[in-house]
Amino acid sequence: ASDGSLLGDLGHTPLSKKEGVKWQRPRLSRQALMRCCLVKWILSSTAPQGSDSSDGELELSAVRHQPEGLDQLQAQTKFTKKELQSLYRGFKNECPTGLVDEDTFKLIYAQFFPQGDATTYAHFLFNAFDADGNGAIHFEDFVVGLSILLRGTVHEKLKWAFNLYDINKDGYITKEEMLAIMKSIYDMMGRHTYPILREDTPAEHVERFFQKMDRNQDGVVTIEEFLETCQKDENIMSSMQLFENVI
Repeated sequence: ASDGSLLGDLGHTPLSKKEGVKWQRPRLSRQALMRCCLVKWILSSTAPQGSDSSDGELELSAVRHQPEGLDQLQAQTKFTKKELQSLYRGFKNECPTGLVDEDTFKLIYAQFFPQGDATTYAHFLFNAFDADGNGAIHFEDFVVGLSILLRGTVHEKLKWAFNLYDINKDGYITKEEMLAIMKSIYDMMGRHTYPILREDTPAEHVERFFQKMDRNQDGVVTIEEFLETCQKDENIMSSMQLFENVI
C-alpha cells in the first residue's frame, strides 16, 4: 500500500493482508514523532524545566529576544509574531553565534533517532536548508524552511522535497541521488520498523520511484515530472506526513 512513497516502503506490505495481523507504523520515541525535530530541539532550551509542550505546539512564553526584520519574516512565513519570537529565543540559546552548522544538525538527529545512524541524513538535510551553500544557516533561512515544511502548501512541500533529493542542485534527481537519500533515511530509522527492512529495500524502492516519475525514460526526474506524478499519486501524498516526522 505504501509502494512508491517518498520515504520508501518502511512498512512493506501491510500485515493486515498477511496472517491477519494489523500493520503498525515504525515505532519511534514520542520525541521523534513530534511534527518537527528541529522545532522540538529549539524549544527544549526555552521551556521551563519539567514542562512538556504538546505535539506540534510552540512554547509561547514572553521573550525579549527579537530577530531583525520580524515583520518581514512574519510576511515571509506562516508563523505568528509570538512563534517567531519564541523560535528566535531558542535559536539564540542553542546557537549564540546566530548560525547553525552541519555538526549541530548531526547532534540534533543523533538525539532524536538514537536507534540508528542519522549522520548522512543530517548532512543531506542541512544542505537542503543551506540554500547558499556557505556551510552555515542563519535564523531567517531556518524559519523560512520550517514554515514550508510545517505549514506550506502541498506544492511548496513537494518543491522542498525535490530540493532535498537533488543533492548536487543541478535541477534533476538521478537514481543515485534518490538511493543516497533513501538509504540515509533507512539508516537513521534503524531497526525500529516492522517488519525489519532488508538491505536491498531502498534500491527496490528507487526503481519503482523512477518507473512512476521518469516519464520520458531519460534516467533523470525533472521538477515538473516530480510535481505532476506526486500530486496524482495517493500513496506518495500520504507518505508526506511520515516525511514530516523525520524533519
